[in-house]
Amino acid sequence: MPEFEWRSPESYKSLQDAEITDIAWECLRRSMDYRRDYEAMIANGPDDEVTPEFKRRWGICFRP
Repeated sequence: MPEFEWRSPESYKSLQDAEITDIAWECLRRSMDYRRDYEAMIANGPDDEVTPEFKRRWGICFRP
């Protein structure tokens, strides 16, 4: 994950025209709990498959 300087207004320019789902993703991907769950799911699951439990826990809908 690239470094992000949260105090810098420049870091947020890409979000000025973002949709709500983009902003939600930015918040979710910074959650240490989410990142820990994701790493555990990938390490324990076959072929990097996202489990229904993971989707339900985090309220995620993956598009095909």
